[in-house]
Order: sequence, then C-alpha cells, then structure tokens
Amino acid sequence: MLNTPWETGSDLYRKLVVSALVTTALGILIAVVGAMTDRSGLVYTGIPVIVVGMVCHIAGLVVRSRDTRRRLRDRR
Repeated sequence: MLNTPWETGSDLYRKLVVSALVTTALGILIAVVGAMTDRSGLVYTGIPVIVVGMVCHIAGLVVRSRDTRRRLRDRR
C-alpha cells in the first residue's frame, strides 16, 4: 500500500480536494471564456470562483494536518 495523502486522508479531506479542483477549474474556464469573448464581466466573475477553489484547497491542507496530528498523538 502506498502512503499517499489521498489513501491516508479522511473523507472530509477527499471531498475538499475534489471540490477545490472542480471549483478552480470552473473558475479558470469562466475566466478564459470571458477573455476570449471580450466579456470583462465573465473574467471578473471567474476570479472569485478561483479564489473559492483556493480556499477549499487551504481548508483541505488544514484538515490533513489536523488528521496527521491526531494520528501521531494516538500512536503515543
């Protein structure tokens, strides 16, 4: 068994990672479509969506570190 964060992570961590990836990709897609069609409103809409994806990613990192601390504390 590989010791990857995906395999050792909790369900909450996995959900946060997937939602971060999907949200960030959606924000990038919105921004690119807005840039290609010269619609600045779409570009400015895509930026907060990307930020929400980044916040989900940071929340996943926090959950992962919390789980690791709990796992190490339980070993002692």
